[in-house]
Amino acid sequence: MPSQPSRELERFPNPHPERDYVVHMDLPEFTCLCPLTGQPDFAHFMLDFIPDQHNVELKSLKLYLWSFRDEGAFHEAMTNRIADDLICLINPRYLRLLGRWYVRGGITTDVLIEHRQPGWQNPDILSQLPTVRWAQHQPGH
Repeated sequence: MPSQPSRELERFPNPHPERDYVVHMDLPEFTCLCPLTGQPDFAHFMLDFIPDQHNVELKSLKLYLWSFRDEGAFHEAMTNRIADDLICLINPRYLRLLGRWYVRGGITTDVLIEHRQPGWQNPDILSQLPTVRWAQHQPGH
Protein backbone atom coordinates (compact mmCIF):
# COMPACT_ATOMS: atom_id res chain seq x y z
CA MET A 1 0.00 0.00 0.00
CA PRO A 2 1.46 3.40 -0.97
CA SER A 3 2.26 5.90 1.76
CA GLN A 4 0.03 8.90 2.33
CA PRO A 5 0.85 12.32 3.78
CA SER A 6 0.31 12.50 7.54
CA ARG A 7 0.61 15.10 10.30
CA GLU A 8 1.37 12.31 12.81
CA LEU A 9 5.00 12.70 13.80
CA GLU A 10 6.40 9.71 15.68
CA ARG A 11 9.33 9.38 18.03
CA PHE A 12 11.42 6.61 19.53
CA PRO A 13 13.54 6.40 22.70
CA ASN A 14 17.02 7.86 22.44
CA PRO A 15 19.38 4.87 22.51
CA HIS A 16 22.07 6.97 24.27
CA PRO A 17 20.44 9.64 26.46
CA GLU A 18 23.57 9.79 28.64
CA ARG A 19 25.55 11.56 25.89
CA ASP A 20 25.23 14.62 23.70
CA TYR A 21 25.38 13.81 19.98
CA VAL A 22 24.19 15.66 16.91
CA VAL A 23 21.63 14.31 14.46
CA HIS A 24 21.84 16.10 11.10
CA MET A 25 19.09 15.78 8.52
CA ASP A 26 19.11 17.24 5.03
CA LEU A 27 15.51 17.68 3.84
CA PRO A 28 15.69 19.06 0.28
CA GLU A 29 12.19 18.39 -1.09
CA PHE A 30 9.70 20.48 0.90
CA THR A 31 6.68 21.96 -0.90
CA CYS A 32 3.77 24.09 0.25
CA LEU A 33 1.69 26.86 -1.32
CA CYS A 34 2.07 30.62 -1.29
CA PRO A 35 -0.86 31.89 0.82
CA LEU A 36 -1.35 34.88 -1.50
CA THR A 37 -1.02 33.40 -5.00
CA GLY A 38 -1.65 29.69 -4.42
CA GLN A 39 1.50 28.92 -6.41
CA PRO A 40 3.93 26.29 -5.10
CA ASP A 41 6.75 27.30 -2.77
CA PHE A 42 9.78 25.05 -2.41
CA ALA A 43 12.24 24.83 0.46
CA HIS A 44 15.35 22.93 1.46
CA PHE A 45 15.45 22.37 5.22
CA MET A 46 18.54 21.49 7.22
CA LEU A 47 17.85 20.15 10.69
CA ASP A 48 20.39 19.65 13.47
CA PHE A 49 19.38 18.50 16.92
CA ILE A 50 20.80 17.00 20.07
CA PRO A 51 18.22 14.57 21.41
CA ASP A 52 17.35 14.24 25.07
CA GLN A 53 14.99 11.31 25.73
CA HIS A 54 13.60 10.89 22.18
CA ASN A 55 14.47 11.02 18.48
CA VAL A 56 12.12 11.71 15.58
CA GLU A 57 11.26 8.69 13.43
CA LEU A 58 12.34 9.31 9.81
CA LYS A 59 9.40 7.91 7.84
CA SER A 60 6.92 9.87 9.94
CA LEU A 61 9.00 13.02 9.36
CA LYS A 62 8.93 12.42 5.60
CA LEU A 63 5.15 11.93 5.60
CA TYR A 64 4.70 14.96 7.89
CA LEU A 65 6.67 17.23 5.55
CA TRP A 66 4.72 15.87 2.58
CA SER A 67 1.44 16.78 4.33
CA PHE A 68 2.03 20.51 3.74
CA ARG A 69 2.01 20.18 -0.05
CA ASP A 70 -1.46 21.72 -0.43
CA GLU A 71 -1.32 24.15 2.51
CA GLY A 72 -0.66 27.86 2.17
CA ALA A 73 1.68 29.59 4.62
CA PHE A 74 4.34 32.27 4.66
CA HIS A 75 7.95 31.06 4.80
CA GLU A 76 8.53 32.32 8.33
CA ALA A 77 5.31 30.78 9.66
CA MET A 78 5.94 27.39 8.05
CA THR A 79 9.54 27.14 9.24
CA ASN A 80 8.52 28.06 12.79
CA ARG A 81 5.61 25.60 12.72
CA ILE A 82 7.88 22.72 11.73
CA ALA A 83 10.40 23.66 14.43
CA ASP A 84 7.65 23.99 17.05
CA ASP A 85 6.17 20.59 16.16
CA LEU A 86 9.58 18.90 16.42
CA ILE A 87 10.38 20.64 19.72
CA CYS A 88 6.99 19.59 21.13
CA LEU A 89 7.49 15.98 19.96
CA ILE A 90 11.04 15.27 21.13
CA ASN A 91 11.98 18.13 23.52
CA PRO A 92 15.58 18.15 22.27
CA ARG A 93 18.46 19.57 24.27
CA TYR A 94 19.21 21.68 21.20
CA LEU A 95 17.57 22.18 17.81
CA ARG A 96 18.48 24.30 14.81
CA LEU A 97 16.30 24.41 11.71
CA LEU A 98 17.37 26.32 8.62
CA GLY A 99 14.73 26.80 5.94
CA ARG A 100 16.12 27.84 2.58
CA TRP A 101 13.25 28.93 0.40
CA TYR A 102 13.71 28.93 -3.35
CA VAL A 103 13.73 32.20 -5.27
CA ARG A 104 10.31 33.80 -5.73
CA GLY A 105 9.99 37.16 -7.43
CA GLY A 106 13.76 37.58 -7.35
CA ILE A 107 13.96 37.16 -3.56
CA THR A 108 15.57 34.27 -1.70
CA THR A 109 14.44 33.78 1.91
CA ASP A 110 16.36 31.91 4.61
CA VAL A 111 14.70 31.36 8.00
CA LEU A 112 16.88 30.16 10.89
CA ILE A 113 15.42 28.90 14.17
CA GLU A 114 17.41 27.85 17.22
CA HIS A 115 16.09 26.28 20.43
CA ARG A 116 17.82 25.11 23.63
CA GLN A 117 16.44 23.45 26.72
CA PRO A 118 16.69 25.86 29.66
CA GLY A 119 20.07 25.44 31.36
CA TRP A 120 21.52 23.12 28.71
CA GLN A 121 24.98 24.05 27.48
CA ASN A 122 27.66 22.25 25.54
CA PRO A 123 29.72 24.79 23.60
CA ASP A 124 32.18 22.10 22.47
CA ILE A 125 29.59 20.09 20.54
CA LEU A 126 27.86 23.21 19.18
CA SER A 127 31.18 24.42 17.79
CA GLN A 128 31.23 21.26 15.64
CA LEU A 129 28.04 22.19 13.80
CA PRO A 130 28.52 23.56 10.31
CA THR A 131 28.38 27.34 10.05
CA VAL A 132 25.15 28.61 8.59
CA ARG A 133 25.84 30.10 5.21
CA TRP A 134 23.08 32.30 3.88
CA ALA A 135 21.64 31.42 0.49
CA GLN A 136 23.56 32.35 -2.62
CA HIS A 137 20.58 32.33 -5.01
CA GLN A 138 19.98 28.57 -4.66
CA PRO A 139 18.92 26.58 -1.58
CA GLY A 140 21.41 24.03 -0.37
CA HIS A 141 24.48 26.06 -1.30
